[in-house]
Amino acid sequence: MIPEIFETFKTTLSNIAPEKDWPPALQSLWYAANGQWVSSHNIAQDLNTKIGSWIHTHLHHVEGDKFNAGYWYNQAEKSFCKTSFDDEIKEIVDAFLDSS
Repeated sequence: MIPEIFETFKTTLSNIAPEKDWPPALQSLWYAANGQWVSSHNIAQDLNTKIGSWIHTHLHHVEGDKFNAGYWYNQAEKSFCKTSFDDEIKEIVDAFLDSS
């Protein structure tokens, strides 16, 4: 079942993996929130949506690749993140859950 709010999503982070029935974007966010960059990126790079671009940019921002992050922020139509990485994950998860 897809969480309704971020706090519920956050409680799943102690699980071994995201729920298999979750949409790929939410699975990618779960991996990103758990610091599993490669697993998150493997999913995000195949998401041809604004939310996919936003996840992708977050990952490259975390990685420290500002040039690549800038490209993906542009694709997501978002400004470069000026908050913490944790706050940005919450913002992306909230946006995804609000659109579901």
